[in-house]
Formats: sequence, C-alpha cells, structure tokens
Amino acid sequence: MCGIAGWVSFDGDLRTERATAAAMTDTMACRGPDDVGLYLRPHVALGHRRLAVIDVAHGRQPMALAADGGLAAGPDVERVTDEDLALAYSGEVYDFREHRARLGGRFDTDSDTEVVLRAHRAGRGRDPREVVAGFNGMFAYALWDARAQELLLVRDRLGVKPLYYRQTADGVLFGSEPKAVLAHPDVPRVVDAAGLRQVFGLVADPAHTPFAGLREVPPGHVVRVTRTGVQELRYWQLESTPHTDDVDATVRTVRELLDDTAARQLVADVPLCTLLSGGLDSSALTALAARQLGAAGQGPVRSFSVDFAGNDADFVPDEVRGTQDAPYVVDVARHVASDHTDVVLDDARLLDDAARAAVLRARDTPGMGEIDTSLYLLFAAVRQSSTVALSGESADEVFGGYIDFHDPAAVGAGTFPWLAGRMVRGHGLGDLLHERVAKELDLTGHVADAYAATMAEVPRLAGETGHDARMREVSYAYLTRFLPVLLDRKDRMSMAVGLEVRVPFCDHRLVQYVFNAPWHLKTFDGREKSLLRAATADLLPRSVVERVKSPYPSTQDPRYGAEIARRFGVLADDGTTPLGELVDLEAARSAGRDVQDRLLYVDAWLREYDVEVQL
Repeated sequence: MCGIAGWVSFDGDLRTERATAAAMTDTMACRGPDDVGLYLRPHVALGHRRLAVIDVAHGRQPMALAADGGLAAGPDVERVTDEDLALAYSGEVYDFREHRARLGGRFDTDSDTEVVLRAHRAGRGRDPREVVAGFNGMFAYALWDARAQELLLVRDRLGVKPLYYRQTADGVLFGSEPKAVLAHPDVPRVVDAAGLRQVFGLVADPAHTPFAGLREVPPGHVVRVTRTGVQELRYWQLESTPHTDDVDATVRTVRELLDDTAARQLVADVPLCTLLSGGLDSSALTALAARQLGAAGQGPVRSFSVDFAGNDADFVPDEVRGTQDAPYVVDVARHVASDHTDVVLDDARLLDDAARAAVLRARDTPGMGEIDTSLYLLFAAVRQSSTVALSGESADEVFGGYIDFHDPAAVGAGTFPWLAGRMVRGHGLGDLLHERVAKELDLTGHVADAYAATMAEVPRLAGETGHDARMREVSYAYLTRFLPVLLDRKDRMSMAVGLEVRVPFCDHRLVQYVFNAPWHLKTFDGREKSLLRAATADLLPRSVVERVKSPYPSTQDPRYGAEIARRFGVLADDGTTPLGELVDLEAARSAGRDVQDRLLYVDAWLREYDVEVQL
C-alpha cells in the first residue's frame, strides 16, 4: 500500500516544478514510510511514497517502461529517455500472479505494480477499461502514456482505495488524499454550500468532497485526461441478474468465494494479522486465515481487538449494542488458537490532543469523533508488529447485517434506512445549524435529492416485485452511499500509521453474487446475515454463531463524556470560533456526547485548515 500524488500540465514544463511536486508527494509520507520516488517530464509529474508489501527489495516506484520493454523503477526512472508508460500505483492486485502467467515474457520484479504496467502495455489499442476490469483487488493508480500524452486515473470497483483530483486550466492535480492536492500553492481551501452538506450530512457522495473543485475518482471508474479535457469513464457497476441457486448451493458458493478471496488476500512479504471484534464477520475471517495459514505452515494467525479500560463496569446494553465484544473475542482466539493481542484504551489516550490532531490530519475533513480516535490508536498498536491487517468491513452491507435492514419502519420510510432507523440516531448535526445556514444548505432537500438519484441508479431485475425488490434498493443504497464512509475512515486511520488494511468482503465477485441473492435467501434462518453464518458456522465457536450483530465499540466511561462537554463549553464561550458562524453553540451545549465530539472536530478543521466558507 502506498500514497501517490501528481500533476499534469499540457501548457507548462513541470521539470521546473520539482519543489512543488515533491511537496505534494511528501504529504503522503504517512502512507508510504519506506521509500520515495518522483518522475518528472515536461507535462507530467508522478510522485510516490511506498509502503513495501510485495517484493520489498525491487518494487520501487514510480515505474516506467522504455520503448524496448525495459523497466526502470524508483530513482532510475529519471534516467529513462525513451519511456513508453509510467506508473504511480497504490494498492494490491490480488490475482497478479495469474496475470503475470497470462502475459508471459519479460518481468524484472516480482511485484504486482510491474504486472499492472505491462498489462496496460499489452492492452494498448483497446479501451483501457477492459484492462482494468481484469484486475481483482483494491487499487488506485495514475498511468501516464508518453506516446499518447494521456493520463489515466484508476480506482477499484468498491472504492476501497482513495484517489482525488482537481481539474486545472491545462490539466489536473491528483493525489491519494486531499492534502496532496491542497499542497499545491494554487489550490484554494474553499468550502461552499455543497461542501458543507458533505460535512453535516450522513450520506456518502461517490464523487464530491467538501472542498470546492476537488473530486474523488468514483469507484469503478477510469478518469482520462488529455489535451482536450477530462472524462470520467465507468468500467464496473453492480448488475442485477436472476439468482437460480437454492439455499444450499448459495451457501456453498459463498463459502467457496470466501475461501478463495481469503487465500488471495493472505499473500504478503511482510507480517500480517487480522482485526477481531468477536462478531460474525471478523471471526469468520480470522478463522479462515487461521485455517489457511496453518495449512501452509505459516500459523498461528495474529489477531488484534480493541477494548476500553473499565468497560466491564461501564457497559450498558442498548438497542444497537447488546453485548460487549471481549467475551466473544476470547472464545474465537481460543477456538482458532490465534496469537492474540487486546489493545485496551483509556480516556487519557482517547482525549490526547496529539492523537486527535493526528486523526484530523489523516482525514483532511471532520470525522466521527471518538470512534475515529480509537480506530487510529488501535491501528497504531497493530502497526508495531504487523504491516498488513485483514478486516471484516463491508460484510454488513453485503449480507444485510445492520439492525435497520430488519426494521420495517426504516426500510419503508422512503429515504436512506440509516437516517430513518436506529444506527445513527442522535448523531446528526443538521438540527444545530443557524437558521440562515440551514436554509442555505437545505439538508432535507439534499437528502431527498440524493435518495432519488440513488434509487434511479439501482439496477432492476425484470419481474422482481414486493419486498425482494425493495431490499435490492436498500442493499444498493448501503453499498454505494453508506459503505464509502466506512471504507474512507478505515483507509485514513490505517494509512496514517502506515498499516495496510485489506477488506476481503469487498471482493467484487462476492459482492455481485450476494447482491443478487433475494432477500428471503439472505434471511432464510430468520436472522441477519444468514448466508454468512451458514457458510462459516463450522469454523466458529457456537457463541459467535448465535451472537446478534453489534457495531464497532465505543467507550462508555462517563468521564469521557464529561471531558468532551467541558471542552465544548470552552469552545462555546470562545467568541472567535469559526464554528459559531455555522452552528448555534448555545443549543449545542445540551447536545449528546457524540454530537459535541464531532463538532469539536469540525471546529478544529475550520481552524487548522484555514477553511474559507462561502455561502
């Protein structure tokens, strides 16, 4: 996993802009602590920061292919004079060995980066989307075609790996995170009404960001940049097809897909582990990893969990979190004989100013408060002994795990179910906006428009009606407007400490297959995630098989809430805070802990990033 940054200027000579290109690249140092490289040509700059995972010794970047097929990598790219293609790449192509065998011929490294580069060269003359569509993985990369004078910005199907760009008068600026683009001296830090809707809303936008003019490459897209302009081209999307398998065949296929994707994603030349919460998703993944690593003589699997000091005494079950994680984590760790570590966090660490500042710098935008901070601290602890971690993220969206999937009122509300149900109740900030700001943002209208656009995208299945048809809509909404929020959070918090987190449940083959399983199959045992439970029950302790879904944990120590309230009170008394221009701070004094926590992050963002709000 790595960080990339770059610049295309068709009217300039970027060989004179080394300092700026290097500054943009240096913002990605957290994503790539192991190496740095820069490729400068008259009209393109490609910057790369490397986290070495595959072919540690030779997979340096940027990589370039000469006209004769020779490869140059890292510092050597500066000496190539007849280059054909150049690449700055982040991520993993899990089936790179199959592509390597298919391509044949010369290879100078054992890295997936070289495979991607040579696959594009072999595919020259075809639509580049056909090349990208052949990859199985999580990736974001920039490919410069020196012959065609064309840049491709490519992002994986589900948007696991981020990639941002800003169009300029004669090209683009781009990077793995907003900070790479913001480091360019000509980029203003302007946030308009559309951007504030991103900050204060609870619906992901597949392409837009809070910063005006800064876009994300949409998941499943290639952005083509030429002298004539910029095009966003889709190469993948969810499709609706008839599902003809019965329950047994569906369960069997899910297991086969899980076995295969786990095997692919366990490939690394550095220490690897799993993230274990004691829930069905992470427990199944840990068990699969334990079995496969054991069979290969590479066990035991390492596993990590997060908990909070005093949680035994402080935990109170509610309608969303009914059980603590810790007992189930113990059951799984014993059952699969993992080398397990509990990361226990106390309030001092969660409230630490340096940790909270690191979270803000990682995100470049306001985040989710304490659950961001705890995830960052968990990943920092994991990184001390592992470079790669496997996560159960996205299983709830794929298999229908959230409580709101199963709430008839939320499902039938005519909006995004998480906004009508219990998952994010009490976390919204819109009710605290000043009247004039609320009127300008019109969050209600924004959500309605976003929901209508989402429903218009849903691939329909001919002849499907009733509840199965509605749940196809709900599943599509979660996969495209909710999951991106969680993937973005996990990417930023992990890469801030140089940890690569892989998400096997985002394998596009699994997502596509389960998306088309009708809802009555996904709930055939009368519970959430029926297919996943049945497919992995033989690997798990009975306690986990029977456990009801519980989301990512949060500290329940009342002292944390008291300190957040104190800090917010200080903020509300500060007549100079830019947050006061947007939010009724007096009304927010009586808001809940999580809302005040998020508002503290919004205030810090406005200040630290010197954001110019334009309404």
